Amino acid sequence: MNKKQKIIKKIAKRAKARLNKVDPATIGAPAKSGYISKAERAKIAALAAAAEVGTEADEQQDATTEQ
Repeated sequence: MNKKQKIIKKIAKRAKARLNKVDPATIGAPAKSGYISKAERAKIAALAAAAEVGTEADEQQDATTEQ
């Protein structure tokens, strides 16, 4: 790998690290301080999915009680 390729690789790594600091749900808001790991992002996504499933279950329960 020549010198130019090394520089390009380092710039790409830095850009990727900058993207990890941005939470897609809060684009436009100030970035979080620190790195967000893949495990933490997965945990956040799982919590969001569980909240959606919970609201769907509540809606179904409300519909059955109305009948």
